[in-house]
Amino acid sequence: MMLEVILKLLEVSFWSGIAALGFGLLFNIPKNSILTVFLLGAGAGFIKFLLMHFDIHVVLASFIAASFVGFISVPLAHKIHQPPVVFSIPPVIPMIPGYFAYETVLSIMNFTFMVDDSQKRLQLIDAIFTNGFTMVFVLISLTVGVALPMLLMKKSTVKHLDN
Repeated sequence: MMLEVILKLLEVSFWSGIAALGFGLLFNIPKNSILTVFLLGAGAGFIKFLLMHFDIHVVLASFIAASFVGFISVPLAHKIHQPPVVFSIPPVIPMIPGYFAYETVLSIMNFTFMVDDSQKRLQLIDAIFTNGFTMVFVLISLTVGVALPMLLMKKSTVKHLDN
């Protein structure tokens, strides 16, 4: 049982790394950053799905995984001499909550066009708000999770201006 869980987590983290790598290549990252983006994506996927396995809510799990990416991106960027955004954005894109967005839109369409039963309409309203708010809060957690560590760790790069 435990071996199955570990193998599943490793599989999901591998595919998260592949997805991050795909987005990195789509954004034309430098060649010396490819392995780093893959490893950050795999690490973020591993953290998120490990936490979700232990019944941590998807919003908090996404925040922690995105924070991992944010904290690791700054030192790696200085070491490899690339902007931190090269390492921080591609690993986070696969964590965008497409499932919740799809379910929200599907529920809105069913509510608007297809259902006449009032009990079913109440269930659809619940699905709209549950999935919609989950989607929004996951997006916020990804944004804050990546941006906050990068802002906290950013070294001063603005040169003194002559007045």
